[in-house]
Amino acid sequence: MTGFFDIIENIIKALVFPGLLFATIGGLILAGFDRKVIARMQRRVGPPILQPTYDFFKLAGKETIVPHAANKPVYLAAPFVGYVSLIVMMTLIPIGGYSAFSGKADLIVILYLLTIPAVALIVGGSASGSPYAGIGVSREMVTMMAYELPLIIVFLAVARLVGGSSLEFSLQYINAWQVANGPVISHLAMIPAALAMLLVIPAEVGTQPFDVAEAETEICEGPLVEYSGLPLGMFKLNTAVKMFVMTSLFSALFLGGIYNGIHTGVTLWGIHFLDIIIRAIIHFAISLVVTLICMTTVHAVTARLKIEHLFKFYWTVVTGLALISLILVWIGL
Repeated sequence: MTGFFDIIENIIKALVFPGLLFATIGGLILAGFDRKVIARMQRRVGPPILQPTYDFFKLAGKETIVPHAANKPVYLAAPFVGYVSLIVMMTLIPIGGYSAFSGKADLIVILYLLTIPAVALIVGGSASGSPYAGIGVSREMVTMMAYELPLIIVFLAVARLVGGSSLEFSLQYINAWQVANGPVISHLAMIPAALAMLLVIPAEVGTQPFDVAEAETEICEGPLVEYSGLPLGMFKLNTAVKMFVMTSLFSALFLGGIYNGIHTGVTLWGIHFLDIIIRAIIHFAISLVVTLICMTTVHAVTARLKIEHLFKFYWTVVTGLALISLILVWIGL
């Protein structure tokens, strides 16, 4: 019976918390707050917090039109592949010290998984057969090349600080280290890396001013120009969930351990459900603050970057910030 209950527990972790349901609801609400606050900063009323949820269900109820020139199986499967990879990532990230699954190379696995939604967008846009989608695809590829390097360096800096010369890529170990030694961001050498990560998040998510691949006013939403119905809704959902995943990853890397000590003593079937709920709420609040800092504010006060400026910005300023932290921790400061 123990094996059966373990299977049920793993299914709950994957489908409810911290997997599919938690990531989806958290992402949609986070996207709603983002849109609402941006509107307020621009002196507009803005949509309701649940507008991204309404938009998803509205698109899901509409007809899906497949272009005649499209590769239908690839065209339809692409958004779902990206969504699954995001849900898998969420199960690897500690939520207040609690994660569904973990290993010794979580960050390396996450680095690979992070490329899948972007690749799914590229493949889906290419499969549509639209020349406008082709322009967006090329821009998405350049954006990927721009932000991947600083992200890798940020991961290396954290792994070096936590694991020393052996480098530690396990998120559970990184969380435990922060419980014992304080959040990573409290170490002065890691502040540039934290800033670099905050600048990587909006490009990874694809929000303004870093949405060069899907600029509505320039190339009619780029790779998504031919999408409609549920597949388009899934791509919009991917953006919302990725926002939550990336801010959760920032929290795990730089703010871990600050709310792990919550213990109410209330258990159900041997599981501390109340502890998990409280930690989940705190985790969402932190993700919301991170979103307001690195995405909402930047979106509200800046214009869209051109593709050549975006590439130069990430390979000079953002990569430079990440390198500063990596050099400082490598020499022991």
